[in-house]
Amino acid sequence: MLYFSRLKMILIWLAVAVTVILAAPNLFPASTLAQLPSWVPKRQMTLGLDLQGGSHILLQMDQNDLIKDQLETTRDEIRTLLREAKINYTGLSGTGRTVQVRISDQSQVDAAKAALKPITNPVNAGLFTGGSVQSMTLDDSEPGLLKFTVTDAGLKYRTTTALSQAIEVVERRVNALGTTEPIVQRQGDDRILVQVPGLQNPQRLKDIIGQTAKLTFQMVDTSMPVQDAMKGRPPAGDSILYSQDDPPVPYLVENRVIVSGEDLSQATPTYNSQTNEPVVSFTFNSRGATRFGQATQQNVGKPFAIVLDNQVISAPVIREPILGGTGQISGNFTAESANDLAVLLRAGALPAKLTIIEERTVGPGLGQDSIHAGKIAGVIGSILVVAFMFVAYGFLGFLANVALAVHVAMIVGALSLLGATLTLPGIAGIVLTIGMAVDSNVLIYERIREERRNGRSVIQAIDTGFSKALATIVDSNVTSLIATVVLFFLGTGPVKGFAITYAIGILTTVFTAFTFTRMLVAIWLRRARPKELPRAPVTFIPPGTKIPFMGIRRWTFALSSVLSILSVVGFLTIDINYGIDFKGGSMIEVQSKQGDADLGDIRNRLSELNIGEIQVQQFGAPNDVLIRVGTQDAGENAEQTVIDKVRGELQDQYDFRRVEVVGPTVSGELAKQGTIAMLIALVGILLYVWFRFEWQFAVGAIVATVHDVVMTIGFFVISGLEFNQSSLAAILTIIGYSLNDTIVVYDRVREDLRKYKKMPLPQLLNNAINETLSRTTLTSVTTSLALLALVLFGGEVIRSFTLAMLFGVVFGTYSSIFIAAPLLILFKLRPQSATAEETKPTNGKAVTT
Repeated sequence: MLYFSRLKMILIWLAVAVTVILAAPNLFPASTLAQLPSWVPKRQMTLGLDLQGGSHILLQMDQNDLIKDQLETTRDEIRTLLREAKINYTGLSGTGRTVQVRISDQSQVDAAKAALKPITNPVNAGLFTGGSVQSMTLDDSEPGLLKFTVTDAGLKYRTTTALSQAIEVVERRVNALGTTEPIVQRQGDDRILVQVPGLQNPQRLKDIIGQTAKLTFQMVDTSMPVQDAMKGRPPAGDSILYSQDDPPVPYLVENRVIVSGEDLSQATPTYNSQTNEPVVSFTFNSRGATRFGQATQQNVGKPFAIVLDNQVISAPVIREPILGGTGQISGNFTAESANDLAVLLRAGALPAKLTIIEERTVGPGLGQDSIHAGKIAGVIGSILVVAFMFVAYGFLGFLANVALAVHVAMIVGALSLLGATLTLPGIAGIVLTIGMAVDSNVLIYERIREERRNGRSVIQAIDTGFSKALATIVDSNVTSLIATVVLFFLGTGPVKGFAITYAIGILTTVFTAFTFTRMLVAIWLRRARPKELPRAPVTFIPPGTKIPFMGIRRWTFALSSVLSILSVVGFLTIDINYGIDFKGGSMIEVQSKQGDADLGDIRNRLSELNIGEIQVQQFGAPNDVLIRVGTQDAGENAEQTVIDKVRGELQDQYDFRRVEVVGPTVSGELAKQGTIAMLIALVGILLYVWFRFEWQFAVGAIVATVHDVVMTIGFFVISGLEFNQSSLAAILTIIGYSLNDTIVVYDRVREDLRKYKKMPLPQLLNNAINETLSRTTLTSVTTSLALLALVLFGGEVIRSFTLAMLFGVVFGTYSSIFIAAPLLILFKLRPQSATAEETKPTNGKAVTT
């Protein structure tokens, strides 16, 4: 395995050079790269919204709006068709998903059915179904009564087409704000995801994309005073609408629409030449200009209302016919609000109301702080791991560190090439893989040392070490990869960024540790021709340890059982500190503009807003504050109202660095997804281990992993750390890490089972654990060093994630030794009646006779 042909070495060095070239642009600012020749790679990693700032908003289309609109259209169509057919009717009304009408003359029922047949005709759905869809059905079971009901297929078709239209409208609105590289895409059957990086004013974005912007021009009914209509009942065909003034002014408005926003061809913000006030100038298309001209000719001296989303913007009096097809909309506009209205009118109205069900906004200041914290944690973690590897393995540790540098370059290069998004948890994933990347090197080096102690020559020991470690490296990394893939498909946002980074790190680890390191060692062997392996400055675990781990298995089982029971009882009786991801609500991070934050003052001011449960706490520095507001009973829109109230109360003294809002719909889905992710990961790992080993190994690995998960949940209960999506990512990563450790022990157990066919199982397990003890300990130390750097320097945002990971690494190491291995005795992997017919050499290793 140590022979490398010239071609193979060239290909390996070429692969390393390509990744370094792909990663290099990330070291330079974009302005510098722009000056380089066009053939030089310039693609950099895409920073997530949590690093560069921006807004992530998830919108849900209100299907009730679509049904309501369908019923109104159907009522109007029934009224028109029956009048044209001169058929008398009564009781035309709509409720739920049904419109009904009673035909006055029983003899005209068949004629009415024929006249109304176009309503139930199939709609050409085009690419939607490849055919047609019947959107309405007719029920005439009751004599004289015709009921038209919206079908499920019709509603689904209408939702799909409306969502496509809404995406186009939202795209036009967002692009009109002048933002760079916004993302607007469909998510599911009735949702739209909007991501806008580098946004300075997230509230304006929400106002722009959340407004239906249905513009209509309607006549004001002056036949009776509006106050009389408010006291009684408005005349048929009229509605009472209110202005946007404070206090709002009521108007009695005819329901008949003269022209609508669909008839506009242009809308621009400008200033009134007489008053110099901001206004919106508009131009109708030919149809709109004709209809508007006719209406103004017929109603000179009467007021008409310009209505936006059922609110009267203005109600000017028609002084003279307006025949040019142009006009102005005036109101209490600022320059920005006039521009926003023009944007809405140009983009068109939304086909239905869009509700914000999830919002995550990060200010650019917090993003820069997160990048800075990530860089510091990465540098310190790397230094600690590099120093430890050199101390533990000397020159071989130096070669491992070279491979580690290539490993990091390959991650960055792959992220740049794929255009993947780097998030703050993604930075944590890179730092974590730095600690875990050396695991494969430790596994190989420890095996090399063991083979050398068993009497093999240096070259034979190295060759055997690499060949025997390969299967273990593959098995341990595949189990981690299974958990990571599950996390990628079921995670969202920054958590998915962590999964991408971590998965790339797992794949590059196999290349750098096994192929690249092996090539470096082969070059060193050929040039140095060493007589002995390089000595390490420090020996952490002396060779030939004989710790009787199985002798205390009953004590460790008892300890783990007690701790697991306490964790479960604590979870059931003590409220775990769920984040808004799982219980809904709002989380706001603010920073005082001057001096330290006054928590008591913030708490008192917010308590007066009547927004429910409030938690205010210091978040890192004395001028940083984290505010949590409980979920609102009034639904999704109430969550946004909370943010508006808090912003209005605190924005004069505090900068809003981060805003996260998760409505009850999304929080329930995230909790469900988290549970499914855990189960899928465990089942996937169970199947893989069962395929690679015997059933006892698979069940033992899962029991040990569940033990680690339970312990970690108990840690969250006791510590009070927030349990959010990142915490779930930590648990899934712990599952992978714990299995990684367990697989290494199990792989040695499987090897020893073949070698020592009659050795009692407890003795064999002691032997296997002692043989892998150095690897288990050193890997745990390197991973813990990287995580410790993240805990201390990675910032408050990911602290719960990194603390949980650190705890999980410690317990994962414990369970692989004291839980996973002893379970094989419990599952009777080898009958205890087997007696040792082995001889033991002086070096403490058993051999068959």
